[in-house]
Amino acid sequence: MIYKNKSLRRRYRNRARLQQRSPDRPRLSIHRSGKHIYAQIIDDMMGNTLCAASSLDRTLRAALNSGSDKIAASKVGNLIAERALQKGVTKVVFDRGQFRFHGRVKALAEGAREGGLVF
Repeated sequence: MIYKNKSLRRRYRNRARLQQRSPDRPRLSIHRSGKHIYAQIIDDMMGNTLCAASSLDRTLRAALNSGSDKIAASKVGNLIAERALQKGVTKVVFDRGQFRFHGRVKALAEGAREGGLVF
């Protein structure tokens, strides 16, 4: 398959590897923009989103100075873990997409682990 840019190629390559290694686990997918960070847990077998959290949530927005720093990412990770545990999801596979595992992406992952998710 031919992709228009390297970021799409990297995103789909990572997703394919994750689905090969652990097809039975839901996927914790993230998206990082310039102003905010988003996370959602997706069940690929059923094709639906189990829960989602972002730095735009009303519960977090008042407590955050900015939606684009490591503190915000860590709190989003804690919130997604809390919502996942309410749904009965404890084990996920971390889909970083096209983003490198450092900075805000790493802070979100560590926040989710502190919240109780296993990956």
